[in-house]
Amino acid sequence: MGEIAKSNRQITLFFSSNSSRAKQTLAYAKAEGLPIQEIDILKTKLTGTQIVELASRLHLEVADLVNQEHPAYSSIFEHHKLSTDDWIKMIQHNPQIMKQPIALRGDTTILVETPADIIKI
Repeated sequence: MGEIAKSNRQITLFFSSNSSRAKQTLAYAKAEGLPIQEIDILKTKLTGTQIVELASRLHLEVADLVNQEHPAYSSIFEHHKLSTDDWIKMIQHNPQIMKQPIALRGDTTILVETPADIIKI
């Protein structure tokens, strides 16, 4: 059983409050009247289990959750081939480098590419 609570009645949105796409997605969801549980990854530290579960629900490796094009990544790190545990630690200590927003409802999880994607869930 996963650590992330899932409900068919609301959308849980993992996002960075510094992300313009996340802000637009939240505004779009609220305008559509969608019930949203907001989890700002800059304020709420994700556990290793939650990070692994999000990656698994998206059918990705943990390394694929890292946005290696993000300025915070490229200014601190070089492109690496690390272990899953190392990627988890990297995300936990630098949550802004995680690809987001991630929306989940029930058994469906999506990586939001455009704000309108939120209605697909």
